[in-house]
Amino acid sequence: MKYHYEKSVNVTVPIPENYHDCIILLQSDYYRSHGCKAGVWRMYLYALYEPSFMFLFGHRLSQVKGWLWLYAKFRHRQLMYKYGLMIASSTKIGYGFFIGHPQGVVINHTAVIGNNVNISQFLTIGSNETRAAVIGDNVYVGPHVCLVENVHIGSNATIGAGSVVTKDVKADAVVAGNPAHEINAKVWPGKYINNKYPLPKECHW
Repeated sequence: MKYHYEKSVNVTVPIPENYHDCIILLQSDYYRSHGCKAGVWRMYLYALYEPSFMFLFGHRLSQVKGWLWLYAKFRHRQLMYKYGLMIASSTKIGYGFFIGHPQGVVINHTAVIGNNVNISQFLTIGSNETRAAVIGDNVYVGPHVCLVENVHIGSNATIGAGSVVTKDVKADAVVAGNPAHEINAKVWPGKYINNKYPLPKECHW
């Protein structure tokens, strides 16, 4: 496994080099739902009735150009349009990615998403100029959120539903509104991040 470090939010995300790495990433995604790891067969059975995880199956496997690449790429593109999950296989996504509801998600391929991140339906992470957002670890992103251009979202942040984020969000903050601003909500850092996947030493800073 290779690792990509983003200094702006002090986050390190994995980049798979082979199918073994892809399985580890899928196990981390499965862990977020069940609180335990599973073998390939069990994960595949789960994917048959959980569309979010089925999409992640195709997404993770399509990141490696091995003997399964053509089929994985086909399934990834097929599920992308079926569920409206516009997340390119080149997007850097960390361990334990959780998609709450697989509807209307658009993420620019230049975005970087940290470890143990939750996203919700009708999310847009976009960019028309330089690059898209960088998201830290243990971040919860509510439904109908828009992250505009190269904003930096600190670790353990919570972004409320319907927020339009145009400026950086500091670590542990809770933001909401249009434009998004920090609010005094009774939400402790990482409150909505259940079953956090234990990160390897490479991801600790």
